[in-house]
Amino acid sequence: MELIRSLLFVPATRARFIEKAPSAGADVVCLDLEDAVAPAEKPRARDAAREAIRTIPRTGYQLYVRVNGLDTGLLEHDLDAIVGPQLDGISLPKVFTPQVLQQADAYLTLLEKLRDMPAGHTKIIIWLESAEGMMRVYDIVRASPRLVGAAYGAEDFTADMEVSRTKEAKESEWARYLVATACRAAGILAIDTPEPDFRDIASLRRTCEFTKSIGFRAKFCIHPDQVAFVNEVYGPSEAEVAWARRALDAYADGERRGLGAVGLNGVMIDRPVVVRAQRMIQWAEDLAARTNQEGASNAV
Repeated sequence: MELIRSLLFVPATRARFIEKAPSAGADVVCLDLEDAVAPAEKPRARDAAREAIRTIPRTGYQLYVRVNGLDTGLLEHDLDAIVGPQLDGISLPKVFTPQVLQQADAYLTLLEKLRDMPAGHTKIIIWLESAEGMMRVYDIVRASPRLVGAAYGAEDFTADMEVSRTKEAKESEWARYLVATACRAAGILAIDTPEPDFRDIASLRRTCEFTKSIGFRAKFCIHPDQVAFVNEVYGPSEAEVAWARRALDAYADGERRGLGAVGLNGVMIDRPVVVRAQRMIQWAEDLAARTNQEGASNAV
């Protein structure tokens, strides 16, 4: 999977925000042409995104753009303006059916060919944010090889369901479980919805810990202050990695004694636990390697 924990939205019309975005520490900076931009400002935002892609300093993060949905009639214009070698991917909203994703994939394939880019260079992260999308979720997440992640969109989903979005988020639990499970089955990232109250860091932490516990690996942020907390929670903690190493050592010792399961501090360690521990350690090592590589690049 992609080494992504945090994705920071930045309105494409806010030059000051774009200037500060690279220093926020997010794994992905996502310029927004959709919800953060008023309808009358869409053409200006498109031009601003194109310029930002060309000029924004790159410090190890991936650069995405959230385009407007296929149903708006703006998607084709957005893609024509932004697709190029310096753009890592697009965030595609309002994906109700596999065909919506496949149409966007076809546009990208054509643009990459016309612009002499490697086929498949431009990745896609979709938004699942409707009742129809939830009912088709597994077919959707298998509909394009460009797809690296799917985000649950709470605002649009609750609006579509005609229910209120609450702090407790009971209205979102079923959809979150569904998205996390489908993404795991498809081998892509499950990405959680943004928290609208960017000042409530305690609520943000609780939400991240819950969604991580059910299989989410990343979260969209709407403010730079959220990024560090999201990175901390979704990245493996020192305690988690230390436990994983102890579990692997205990299991290896048990194997040498002919045992298929062993106890560790009153907890049974068997093969599924070992697989989880191995993945935890690999995730931590991959993140550390990327951090070291980025540090070396910045030093040069």
